[in-house]
Amino acid sequence: MSIYASNGAVSLPVFFIPHGAGPCFFMDWQPADTWDGMASFLASITTRLPERPKAILIISGHWQTPEFRITSGAKPDLIYDYYGFPEHTYDLAYPASGAPALSERVSNLLTAAGIPNEQDAARGFDHGVFIPLKVMFPEADIPVVQMSLRNDLDPEAHLAAGQALQSLRQEGVLIIGSGMSFHNMRGYGDANFTAPSEVFDDWLTDIVAADAETRWSALANWSKAPYAMASHPLGAEEHLLPLMVAAGAAGNDKGDKIYSEQVLKTQLSAFQFG
Repeated sequence: MSIYASNGAVSLPVFFIPHGAGPCFFMDWQPADTWDGMASFLASITTRLPERPKAILIISGHWQTPEFRITSGAKPDLIYDYYGFPEHTYDLAYPASGAPALSERVSNLLTAAGIPNEQDAARGFDHGVFIPLKVMFPEADIPVVQMSLRNDLDPEAHLAAGQALQSLRQEGVLIIGSGMSFHNMRGYGDANFTAPSEVFDDWLTDIVAADAETRWSALANWSKAPYAMASHPLGAEEHLLPLMVAAGAAGNDKGDKIYSEQVLKTQLSAFQFG
C-alpha cells in the first residue's frame, strides 16, 4: 500500500501563491524592499498548516506539456530557467528529494478520472518550484513532486485535474499552485496597469470565495472577467492556470485571499482553500 493513504482526520489546505520574478528573493533589487512583503508571506505559510506535510505537489506556470506530466525522479535537478540575473543566483540549491510513490499516486488518480498523463523521471524543478519553496520550506526536507500544465491552457481541463487530485489532501500531501495573479510582462512597473490589475484582483477574490459551482464556472470562463486580457494576455495565461488546479483540488471548500500587495505597480495576491 502507498504511504499516501487517507488518514481520514486532517485535510491540508490548498494554496495558490505568487512566486515573484526569477530569483528575486535571493538578490539585490531596486527598491531594496520590493519583494520583502511577498517573501514574508511565503515564509509564513507553515503557520497555516494543521500538520507537517508528508510531501508537496506543486504546479508551476513554467512547465507546459501536451498532456499532464508528473516528475518521478528520486533526486530531481534544478532548472535555472531565468536569464540575465546575477551569477550567484545560478548556484542556488534546493536539495529536496522527489517522491516516486506520490508521482505514481498522482498518475493513477488522473488516469482514474480519464485524464491522460505521463510520469517523467528526467525532469527537474523549475524556478517556479524551487524559488518559492526555498522561502517557504528552507530546510528542503519535504519530498516534492511537480506536475506540468497542459499546453492548451484549457482552464476547465486544469480544474478537472485538480478535482481528480483532491483526495491527496487527506493523504498528507500539500497541493500548491505557483504562478502570479497578474502576469503581463508589459504591465509590470507601468502605472497604467495599476487600476486594471486591482479590478481583476477584486474579481478573483470574489470568485475564489464563491461556492464551488459558481467558482468552477467563473474560472472556466476567466477570460471574460474585467481586465482579464490586460492581466493575462490570451495565450500567455500560464501563470494563472495553477490557480485552476488549486481550485479544482479545493472541492467544496471556499477560498480566501490571504496576501495582497502592490508590487511593480500591479496588484498581486495569494489564495488559500480550506
